[in-house]
Amino acid sequence: MNKNDFAETPPMGWNSYDYYDTTVTEADVKRNADYMAEHLAEYGWEYIIVDIQWYARGAGSRRDTYQYIPFSKLEMDDYARLQPDPDRFPSSVNGAGFQPLADYVHGKGLKFGIHIMRGIPRNAAHAHMPVLGTDVTADDIADPSSICRWNPDMYGVRDTAAGQAYYDSILALYAAWGVDYIKCDDICNTNAYPHQPYSGRHEIEMLAAAIQKCGRPIVLSLSPGPALIEQAWHYETYANLWRITDDLWDQWPLVKDMFRRCELWQNHVAKGCFPDCDMLPVGTMGKGFGHPWTCNLTREEQRTMLTLWCLFGSPLMIGSELPLMDEFTVSLLTNRDVLSMLTPDAKPHQIRRTDEEAVWEAVNSRTGDHFLALFNLSDEKRVVEQRIDLLKEKNYESDWVVDRFTDFWTGERIPCGEECLSIELAPHDCIVLRI
Repeated sequence: MNKNDFAETPPMGWNSYDYYDTTVTEADVKRNADYMAEHLAEYGWEYIIVDIQWYARGAGSRRDTYQYIPFSKLEMDDYARLQPDPDRFPSSVNGAGFQPLADYVHGKGLKFGIHIMRGIPRNAAHAHMPVLGTDVTADDIADPSSICRWNPDMYGVRDTAAGQAYYDSILALYAAWGVDYIKCDDICNTNAYPHQPYSGRHEIEMLAAAIQKCGRPIVLSLSPGPALIEQAWHYETYANLWRITDDLWDQWPLVKDMFRRCELWQNHVAKGCFPDCDMLPVGTMGKGFGHPWTCNLTREEQRTMLTLWCLFGSPLMIGSELPLMDEFTVSLLTNRDVLSMLTPDAKPHQIRRTDEEAVWEAVNSRTGDHFLALFNLSDEKRVVEQRIDLLKEKNYESDWVVDRFTDFWTGERIPCGEECLSIELAPHDCIVLRI
């Protein structure tokens, strides 16, 4: 299997984290899958991802003190492989795991994914649980000096044949469940170790090897960021997507900083290989955090965010509760023109960036479509300009004439001079066009 064929275009889907944190249930997942199948699937949205601590008993029950409860009970089988919490995922009982829920999602014409943490459960190492297919126990392959700074569940796995056997065993289990996508955390940047931020390098390779052995095409996503640009070749060789930022929430400074990060990674977008700008913090979020809220970004900022994500070629994961989305949020996520830019055939290219503005373009090598986006990054109204004649010289062989372009977001016809496109934009707003 060629891992670059597992996700030929950036994955588009829903992830439970921004709304549910650690508390998502089987009923919640099904409700969001139902909504996606009915309202979003025709636009390319297809993944349903169960995020962190689906295996933890009582997750979220002490949220005023802990996000992740230390020393909590984790559901496991006899071989140290985590299982869904039966209280939240009742169809998982009697060893069924996530297969019934994956079957439900697949029955909707969608794909199913899960979040995992790098390593092996600490509880398994302390209990000396056996590792499937070996004569060793979990404590033999666990590395107690390799831990996550913010989650107490796991030890890293040593780079040994028995360590590989453990990863082989969990991927065989996930394949049997029907998992299509894995988001592995504490591995893209092991930020507990500032002098060794890529200490999980060998575990990325072990995961990739286990996916190849399991017989099922499973997309591999790496978190958290920021990914290390000096490791770009390694990410591209062993993973399908990798986070280029830490958790991104609905704050304009975080969105604005993504222009810098996308500039850094723009040459590394390819079929099956996608630098990941993180989830889209739109709609309603925060129930599992104890204080639900509606996206704090302005409508202009949300348009700018989605335009950059699509033109850059980032995976798109919705973080909100889908059935609670309002008309505007749905319109953001179902704009066919904007979503048409989301393909590795359209190579992204930043033309310029200052603290006040940015201009990006992409040319689809297969269709010839040429996209152009102008962004006002400043806090005031601003006229942003781009020399169209320079774009003509770069991308067109014959003479052509145009006097207006149509903005993908508003449908407005934008006048264009003979050589220059000039448009006044509201603070943090953008236009995006097909030339």
